[in-house]
Amino acid sequence: MIRLVDVHKRFDRAPLLRGVDLEVPTGARLGVIGPAASGKSVLLKLIAGLVDVDRGVVEIDGRDLAQLDQDELAALRRRIGMQFQHSALFDFLSVRDNVAFPLRRVPDLSPADADRQVSERIRDVGLAGSEDAFPDALSGGMKKRVGLARATVASPDLILYDEPTAGLDPVTTSKIYQLMAREQQRTGATAVVVSSDVDALRGFVDQIAMLFDGRVHYLGPADTIYDAEDPLVRQFVRGELTGPLP
Repeated sequence: MIRLVDVHKRFDRAPLLRGVDLEVPTGARLGVIGPAASGKSVLLKLIAGLVDVDRGVVEIDGRDLAQLDQDELAALRRRIGMQFQHSALFDFLSVRDNVAFPLRRVPDLSPADADRQVSERIRDVGLAGSEDAFPDALSGGMKKRVGLARATVASPDLILYDEPTAGLDPVTTSKIYQLMAREQQRTGATAVVVSSDVDALRGFVDQIAMLFDGRVHYLGPADTIYDAEDPLVRQFVRGELTGPLP
């Protein structure tokens, strides 16, 4: 479903991605790891068409995002759900209205059907009764669940998760990943997950890609990531102080 070829991106003259090549089949679950500031979040935004590449190709279902006009890009984005790293909820909207926001882009969806989908999704993430609450009244875990509900309410074909459990306790982390797995099983959506929690990540994804030095340094099965022969990967996932990582 996703194909990146020689993707480059820089900010303020500093190169961040320097030739990323990556393919994600339809229905697959890919985890993305890497040191801080290695370009993981930017990679998701490139896939979602929120940021333009400086060089290279980003394709979704064989369509080069750079070749799409605004209407075509908007139609494609309706097939993509994204949970942002810091939830990115609208402070001035209630839980109900935050979750409903993506449905405003769905043509021919009646208000009654939209209300039903929103209520079901809020209930699915365990927030029934909090529909009228505003983000400043929510805990970190609740905000993550609202973000998850918003990212999935329109049943997208592709879901991008950016650090979905960052800062959460182990129990809440397990609940979030359980919700993510249930959603993927329900819809068969393709999922790309950026996470620093390798233990939780490997229980959800099929493969893990590691970004380093602006490229995909490693790509392999999630269940064998701790036994990777690459010393850089082993050091990173095991949190060892000595090794090739600076």
